[in-house]
Amino acid sequence: MPRPHGFTYERRGDGSVVITHRGRAAGTLRGARAEKFLAEVETGDAQLAMARWTGAYRFGNERTAKNHPRNRR
Repeated sequence: MPRPHGFTYERRGDGSVVITHRGRAAGTLRGARAEKFLAEVETGDAQLAMARWTGAYRFGNERTAKNHPRNRR
């Protein structure tokens, strides 16, 4: 599975964090969740962390697997 890419995040003045994927808003974190996210981004792989926090990490082979003859019913 390819590594996630295309994610960016922006800290807002009210303490929230907006995560975007390819220019579109993918999620907004506030309060303790925003602080936990920022700590994770600073210590690990930022792209992977943003993909996990937005739930977009699964995009890739699901469509291919769904169309495989063994998975059709």
